[in-house]
Amino acid sequence: MARLNDEVEALLQEYSDLILLTGGDAYRARSYQKAARAVGGYHEDLAQLDAKGLLEIPSVGRSIAEKITEQLTTGRIGALEQLRAKVPGGLREIMAIPTVGPKKAALIHRELGISTVEELVAAARDERLNDVHGLGERSAENILHGIEQLRQGGGRTLLNVATELAEALVGELSQVRGCVRCAWAGSLRRMRETVGDLDILAAAKDSTALMAAITELPDTAEVLVHGSTKTSIRTGSGLQVDLRVVRPEDWGAALVYFTGSKAHNIKLRSRAIKAGLKLSEYGLFEVESGAKLVSRTEQEVYEALGLPWIPPTLREDRGEIEAALDGGLPQLVTERDIRGDLHTHTDLTDGLAPLEEMLTAAAERGYAYYAVTDHAPNLSMQRMTEEKMLAQREQLRSLGEHFGRMRLLHGTELNIDPDGEVDWPAEFLAGFDFCVASIHSHFRADREQQTRRLVRACENPHVQIIGHPTTRQLGRRPAIDVDLNAVYAACARTGTALEINASPSRLDLGDEQILAARRHGVRFAVNTDAHAIPHLDNLRYGIGTAQRGWLTKDEVVNTWPLTRLRRFLRH
Repeated sequence: MARLNDEVEALLQEYSDLILLTGGDAYRARSYQKAARAVGGYHEDLAQLDAKGLLEIPSVGRSIAEKITEQLTTGRIGALEQLRAKVPGGLREIMAIPTVGPKKAALIHRELGISTVEELVAAARDERLNDVHGLGERSAENILHGIEQLRQGGGRTLLNVATELAEALVGELSQVRGCVRCAWAGSLRRMRETVGDLDILAAAKDSTALMAAITELPDTAEVLVHGSTKTSIRTGSGLQVDLRVVRPEDWGAALVYFTGSKAHNIKLRSRAIKAGLKLSEYGLFEVESGAKLVSRTEQEVYEALGLPWIPPTLREDRGEIEAALDGGLPQLVTERDIRGDLHTHTDLTDGLAPLEEMLTAAAERGYAYYAVTDHAPNLSMQRMTEEKMLAQREQLRSLGEHFGRMRLLHGTELNIDPDGEVDWPAEFLAGFDFCVASIHSHFRADREQQTRRLVRACENPHVQIIGHPTTRQLGRRPAIDVDLNAVYAACARTGTALEINASPSRLDLGDEQILAARRHGVRFAVNTDAHAIPHLDNLRYGIGTAQRGWLTKDEVVNTWPLTRLRRFLRH
């Protein structure tokens, strides 16, 4: 039930990777990679487009459009299946290892005949990778780390993919006759950055229709358990979904129980036990009499335990129960609090939509202000120049009246080089409303160098925000090795904000890092880093991460009125 555009994006990206893996033309592979990004970020649903409409998608030519049409009409791409048949399955697994990719996987296979992850582990440990021309000194170490990272992920699903599936499932099940309520629970409700399986909770007097319905959905590939209170399925993408049905009067207690976390629930049950009570998914009971006290709503359950309702994003046993007892729960930032996005891109660099289309989409979200921050020239593939950037600034100014209720800010995303320097001289940087500075290269530098380069960027008077500070990409690239406490201290000292990048593949900073940074008094910006119109909707994931980090509205600079934000940007 993933978004059709996302499914086709994944197939085109796989086709691009397999071209490289089989020694095909790199330019052709790049064309499919660009088309994949364009399809994934396209604002219209592929299912609604005819052949002419497909050709209007940036980077989609006739050959690629034909493959998309083939997938839409037959459910397969013949050319992709032919490439898959040429590649051992284990080699495709190697390609998916963070720090490897298709080119390196092909090199290792060609030089050492390695075609499984197990063979690669053995070669790395035996130091045979050192003999492969083109691999660096630390390649074996990085590959082993990438394998460990992949295995630790345990096939977990990104937050946006799980959310889209959950929304579709809840929508379908809510229509089943007899369903009173339906919602998702578990780690997804707590907005964890990845999800191991999906918990769906429904309320009904009779569970029969609901249990039958989930087994008959188009995306159900396998029925694992089928019962009257719980049914588990596996979707076509391999994600397990557990549906539990409770009586309507027990909804609140069940929602508390199945939302978790386990550690949070243990603390709740301990409070119940001390009060001579028993807490379960069916309600809060007196132990001696067995009488049920409450179960209908979450608020009632928490109140009966002497607590205010605790937001799901805080339920990780990280002090939330103690804070609730002391009246110290934070008033968490919400998506409604965000007044503007301070990190976005257009097709001037690596974005997919023209400037005016991005601005129109932002205005439709009701923003008070919006920043365009296209890449600076040291990210060479963007081919940025001063002239192009100044022309964009003039275009923004000319569009200002059209978007009068939304103030337009002109920024740039600078590149932090290995020494902590950034693109462009100070006099040119002074012309921007503000600058985001991010690391885009030299990810394997040592801890001392990474710390120094980020601290120096914080100390640059023209840098107001550090973008995606650890550079991680979930399941694909680990965080850089850096002394984050030193970076937090530098941000607090210089008044530089740290970004919470809302891209579901990043969510950087993560929740535990946010908790640490806020203890230093750091300010934050929750940005989408949007490269296409649909990416603006990723804000919800950044807000969920901010909430997991206990952030309030006042700690997030892009919740502030424009006058206060401008004072911050001019500091």
